[in-house]
Amino acid sequence: MDTREHIIDLAEELIRTKGYNAFSYGDIAGVLHIRNAAIHYYFPSKADLGVAVVDRELEKIAQSRVEWATLPADQQLRKVVENFYTGSRKGWICLNGSLTPDYLTLPDPLQKKVKIMCQAVLDWMTACLEKGLEDGTLQFEGTPAGRALLVMSALLSSLLLSRVLGKEVFDSMLDQLLKDIHLQNNRS
Repeated sequence: MDTREHIIDLAEELIRTKGYNAFSYGDIAGVLHIRNAAIHYYFPSKADLGVAVVDRELEKIAQSRVEWATLPADQQLRKVVENFYTGSRKGWICLNGSLTPDYLTLPDPLQKKVKIMCQAVLDWMTACLEKGLEDGTLQFEGTPAGRALLVMSALLSSLLLSRVLGKEVFDSMLDQLLKDIHLQNNRS
């Protein structure tokens, strides 16, 4: 892996654990044993680095969406939820959950990318829920778009609250969310 990718990896971890506004190039330089100038070579501004992190996440979302497209909707949704579960075990917040609270303080180019990322997740979730109604693997009240907003907000808030109140809160909220859409939770 090259230096650029190491920088993006560490920036992503710092955004997910500390928040965008709470880290500096110095934090990255110290861990990677490089100079700040090396980071500036690849990412002239912190906004450029934030955009690179979000762009990579958008690629992962698009790739997963294609990879899981043939699965029944309940299995697709389960895979999305498992990603949140895995992240929570690392003490990570998803990028949407970490960047949206700071949205108004983010540089304009990063705000635009965060908005695109939020919409990409909502579009995917909505399509998944529509498919679930059609194939009978999911049941819920309301519209798929409305339910997608609720699912996404429940996932985001469960990660945030679990930081303060303990992992049991995440587990409880996740279990209730899955019950609400008639999807059994078979985590181990």
